[in-house]
Order: sequence, then C-alpha cells, then structure tokens
Amino acid sequence: MRDATEFKVPKLPFVLGDVFFLGLAGFIWFQGRPLLSRWDLAALAVCVGLGALLGVLPYLLEYRALLKRLEVNALGAVAEKIQNLEALAAQITGATDQWEMAQEQADKTAATAKEIAERMAAEVKEFTEFMRKMNESEKAALRLEVEKLRRGEAEWLQVLVRVLDHVFALHSAAARSSQPHLAEQLSHFQNACRDAARRVGLTPFIAEPAEPFDPQRHQLEDNDSPAAGAVVAETIATGYTFQGQFLRPALVRVQNGKASPPSESTAAPAAPQNGQNQLPLDPAESKPV
Repeated sequence: MRDATEFKVPKLPFVLGDVFFLGLAGFIWFQGRPLLSRWDLAALAVCVGLGALLGVLPYLLEYRALLKRLEVNALGAVAEKIQNLEALAAQITGATDQWEMAQEQADKTAATAKEIAERMAAEVKEFTEFMRKMNESEKAALRLEVEKLRRGEAEWLQVLVRVLDHVFALHSAAARSSQPHLAEQLSHFQNACRDAARRVGLTPFIAEPAEPFDPQRHQLEDNDSPAAGAVVAETIATGYTFQGQFLRPALVRVQNGKASPPSESTAAPAAPQNGQNQLPLDPAESKPV
C-alpha cells in the first residue's frame, strides 16, 4: 500500500476561498452595522457557510480519496487472493485428474495381476495334472519293468538252482564211484559253482549226517512226517536261501521213522511247502540224472 501523504489535496485554493468568504462576511458585517437587514444576514450566513465549507472540503476530499485508495488496494488484494485460489483450484483439479489416472492405472494393473494370477493358477493346475499323469505312467512303466525283472529273476534263479542241483547230483555220483580223482575234480567244480551263486545271493546248504531232522530246513522225499527223534541219514538235494530269505528246504532221507533206506539212485527235490517264500520248481524238471 502507498503512503497516505500521496493522497493529500492541495489546500491553498481552499484556504484562499475560505479567507475570501470570511472577509466578505466581515465586510458585510461592518457595512450593515448597527442594524443589519434581512438580506445582509442572509448574505452573512451564506459567506460564513461557504467559508466553513471551503475550510473543511479539502480534508473531506482527502479522506474520500484515501478510502477509495484503501478500497482499491483491498480489492486488489482480494483479486490476488482470488487468483491464488484459482491457481490452487487448478492445482487441485490437476491433482484430482492425476489421481483418477493413477486410480485407473492401478485398476488396470490389479486386473492384469489378477489375470496373470489366474493364468498361473491354471498353468500350475495343468502342470500338476501333467506331472500326475506322468508319475502314473512312470509308475506303471516301473511296475511293468519290476514285474519283468522279477519274472526274469525267477527264471534265471530257477535255471541256476537246476544247474546247482545237477552239479550236486554229479558230485554225489562221483563220491559214490570208485574214482577219487574224478570226485575231487567235481568237488572243486561244485565249490566254484556255489561261489559264483553266492555272488548273486543264492546260498546252497546241505544237511549233515546225523543232524536232527528240522521241518523248517529239511523235507522228506515222499513228503511224509518222520518219527520223533529222526536224524538225517543222507542229503538228496541241496536246500537254498536267496538274499537271506529261505528259498527251498534240503531234500533228505532219515534213519528212523517212516523213511526209505538210502539207495544208489538220487531223487529230485520235492516242491516247496505252501506258506514259505520259496522258488516253485518242477520236480520232474529238476530231477538229477
């Protein structure tokens, strides 16, 4: 705001006018004494009034000008504040627009993220289903391979047992013969075959003479039950264990009880008893010659 001295009205003309009217009033007063007429009083009153008005008028004009200036300054300040408010309103409007745009972008991002999550869930579900089917197919293939391996294992185990049975029969025949050198050679051959069989887990065993009969390890040739206290007289066919599991009992003859006496011929091992983990062998096929 400008200084108040800038709005002062020049007072000299008004002072001169005031002095003129007051002098004119004094002149009328001196001219009309001692008795003033009605016109003289009216002129005197007009001159005094005009002089007083001219004395006060510059101050009134200066006050009005100051008021106008204050109003103009106030209006300018208000206008400036209004402009500031308009600028603030424009900033608020811009921020609101940006917020709306950010909200739209956030909604789009959320929708995209939801879509991606749904796709990922669907892909995970499909992958899980694919892996389940693959596992089932692999398990089926592995079960088939295991069955093939088990059948193959049973087949080569049967072959190996028959070979060892025939080797035992040859060794037994050589032992009963009158050729010690042949018996010794067949004994070495049998031991070599048995060592090779032990490497794959097949362990042959025989019943020693005079060994008590054990139904869990021994079996009679005709599947009869021996008398109490019977002992082993001769091993006809070797018993086997495979990888620590009992496979087949040893076929024996006993001295006491219901049993046939020892003879020169050797019989084939009987079929495994039911309920035991044994390799099924055909007695006719495994009968030594």
